[in-house]
Amino acid sequence: MMNDWPLLVGLVVVVLTSIFWMRGREQRLSHQFQRQLKAERQSSNQSEQRLQAFLLALQASPNGLVILDSERRIEWCNQTAARLLGLDASRDIAQHIAHLVRTPQFLEYLSQEHFENELRFDNKALQLHPYGLGRALLLVRDVTDVERAEQMRRDFVANVSHEIRTPLTVLSGFIETLQTLELSTDEQKHYLQLMATQSQRLGALVADLLTLSKLDAQAKPLLERVDMQSLLLQCEREARALVVTLKREMTITFDVAPGADMLGSTSELQSAFSNLITNAVRYTPDGGTVHVQWRQDVLTVTDTGLGIASEHLPRLTERFYRVDKSRIRELGETAGTGLGLAIVKHVAQRHGAELEIESSIGVGSTFRLIFGK
Repeated sequence: MMNDWPLLVGLVVVVLTSIFWMRGREQRLSHQFQRQLKAERQSSNQSEQRLQAFLLALQASPNGLVILDSERRIEWCNQTAARLLGLDASRDIAQHIAHLVRTPQFLEYLSQEHFENELRFDNKALQLHPYGLGRALLLVRDVTDVERAEQMRRDFVANVSHEIRTPLTVLSGFIETLQTLELSTDEQKHYLQLMATQSQRLGALVADLLTLSKLDAQAKPLLERVDMQSLLLQCEREARALVVTLKREMTITFDVAPGADMLGSTSELQSAFSNLITNAVRYTPDGGTVHVQWRQDVLTVTDTGLGIASEHLPRLTERFYRVDKSRIRELGETAGTGLGLAIVKHVAQRHGAELEIESSIGVGSTFRLIFGK
């Protein structure tokens, strides 16, 4: 019996060793599992955070985004899409898009097989982009500004065509008259003078169009120190020459503070100031007055002209906008091109200035360019 003790002790040691080893292994496995579980939780949290960040980025998109499943049911949409399409971002989930956007053009578009072109209706542009297994992303854009810009472009082209066609028609008629009729020397001189006037009108129109084109194309004006006394002296010469051309009697005064120079583009400021001052002269009748003042970076042009009704003031700087066509007929060939105040507006914006207009019918108008406001 005593000889069995070493064997028994050995067995006990083996059993205990096995138990402790198994426990240690279980603990190691448990710790490993805990670490793996923690890592998976962290990975899941990170994925959720990335997903939420991605959805927030989509929410911030200026364009509408709608995710559709293979049956064209809404899985998700951002607030922009909800606003543009009249959807509820939470209530309309799982609803068929065709049941919510029932415009006939859209329903026809949705039934197509190919979506290379976008659909436009009600100042919205939509395009479907299929992906995955039948799923699709619907993009929605607000094109109100685009439509407005396109309409302005069409109006601009129509106005330019009209403004150019009129003098060209007159020139063509005069040329035909000179070619077909026997005219005296005085008659020929008269027709040639009228043709020269129409040519000048065309030249002025082209010059103003080129000026606007340059202003649109250039990012910033070339800043230089502008001698305001010299610039306004040139404007005064032009204004007095125009008075002679119009054959009117009026009082023109210029009040320019000495040494009141500023930084800017001499050519652009010359164009803007000249347009304001010559407009005042054109629309001031016989016996009226035009007063020009330059003080502390402010140009003020006041006239005792016909005045402008208040409803027209917000649109005066639109290209080719005319307050009253009868005024243009009265002025005849001395009328402006209809682009002068548009040029003034562009120059003001490029110099960080503001154009203020005050006017009363039968009293006159005041145009004020305020720099550094």
